[in-house]
Amino acid sequence: MRPFEHLKLTVGCAVFAMSALVSSQVHAHGGLSMAEDMCKLTVGSYTMHFSGYQPENTQQQQFCEDIPATGQTIVVLDYIEAELRSLPAEVRIIKDTGSENNPEADTVFHLPAKVYPNGSIDFAYTFDKPGKFVGIVTVGDKKEHVSRFPFSVGEPKFYSKFLNIYMFPVAAVIIVLGIVFFMRDRKPSQIAAS
Repeated sequence: MRPFEHLKLTVGCAVFAMSALVSSQVHAHGGLSMAEDMCKLTVGSYTMHFSGYQPENTQQQQFCEDIPATGQTIVVLDYIEAELRSLPAEVRIIKDTGSENNPEADTVFHLPAKVYPNGSIDFAYTFDKPGKFVGIVTVGDKKEHVSRFPFSVGEPKFYSKFLNIYMFPVAAVIIVLGIVFFMRDRKPSQIAAS
């Protein structure tokens, strides 16, 4: 194979890989960790399965990252490790002010520390306004296992807006450049034959 044909093949593979990447980015999840179609919240050395619902807005559809809209939100945290069932757990939602120096003043929801022997914490909270928040889950007698996760309510993520606005034009330009690159050295007889 001539070096130029090898370069064309490499560029073609790159264009194909880029188009696959572009299409997978449109459907990517963010926020909490997503593994095997389960939303996992890491709390120190422990993990919990996180499920969020908004019965008034999304009916049975579950989310595990940013909350799609304002309104009543139901959150369920299911323990994955059995050891968690004997440890007290506390849940707090605070306004994301950029500082956690005064969490009491910024708290919008607080579920005091308690042992959940059934292995599941569930609560409902109504978000009145869109905004940015931080969820804090603390586990242990000395509150030694902590998870902090920022999330937004009723606000589309910047990268989602960016992908929706720019992804298709960028993909179209890449495809056109790939076609031009492959066709530029073909002779008219080669084009007619194919």
